[in-house]
Amino acid sequence: MQAKHRRIMREQLDNTFAHLAKVKGLQPPVKGWLRSIRDALGMSGKQLGERMNVSQPRVVQLEKDEISGAVTLKTMRQAAEAMDCVFVYAVVPRASLEETIREQAHKVAEKRLSRTSHTMLLEDQQVSKKERNKMLEAKVDGLAREMPKGFWTEK
Repeated sequence: MQAKHRRIMREQLDNTFAHLAKVKGLQPPVKGWLRSIRDALGMSGKQLGERMNVSQPRVVQLEKDEISGAVTLKTMRQAAEAMDCVFVYAVVPRASLEETIREQAHKVAEKRLSRTSHTMLLEDQQVSKKERNKMLEAKVDGLAREMPKGFWTEK
């Protein structure tokens, strides 16, 4: 995929994620979403099982699996539907995708510039701190724009 298309895709996703900012810190109830909603609806495990076409013991296991993280997305969707709910699934970045890329670009640029600076020091060709910062920012901009092969493997 071309860099331009990746940038547009990042912008679109970042706009979507802006709407999800409130849910980033959302923690599930102690009993899990399924059990909490089922209890709030006044629905027994047997009744939910009937609506899902599974046994009551399977509902108990499903609720335990949700808490432990062993439940499947498909099963969560089915249980949600059986309670007239919508199952929502998302991976929401901690920072914007653009910030994540610039952070990685900064790490890569700093590493590359450090190697160059060491060589220049050995050759007695050091640059000022101001010039180094300019070089670093230019390198970060270039790396973030181009995202060369190996961009995510460098640390």
